[in-house]
Amino acid sequence: MDVDIPQIGQAVRGSSSGKPIMVLFDLLGRSWALGIIWSLSDGPLTFRALQDKCGDISPSVLNRRIKELRASNILDHEKSGYFLTDTGKELFSLLSPLGHWAIKWGEELQKKENGTQV
Repeated sequence: MDVDIPQIGQAVRGSSSGKPIMVLFDLLGRSWALGIIWSLSDGPLTFRALQDKCGDISPSVLNRRIKELRASNILDHEKSGYFLTDTGKELFSLLSPLGHWAIKWGEELQKKENGTQV
């Protein structure tokens, strides 16, 4: 399984510069990357438990994302399963407020679609 892991200094989707922020956005924009990070935020999970927590992710996609996220120092593996590294935990702490914001935003959009004043 050949995995194209985004690298700083190399062109990525949406950017030819390879600047760190663009590499991060490429990595996080891949299917299931954020779901995997969110799923591991409560602690380590085995491959099967991680797959179950992610819902309908295929084993091949999960394997690809794990390889990319491990190579990017966001997650790692030990006896207890896959876990967020310190870098991964820091990333999650920065992403978590966006999750809360997105919930409010979604509620506002639903009210707007339903014709209710926000």
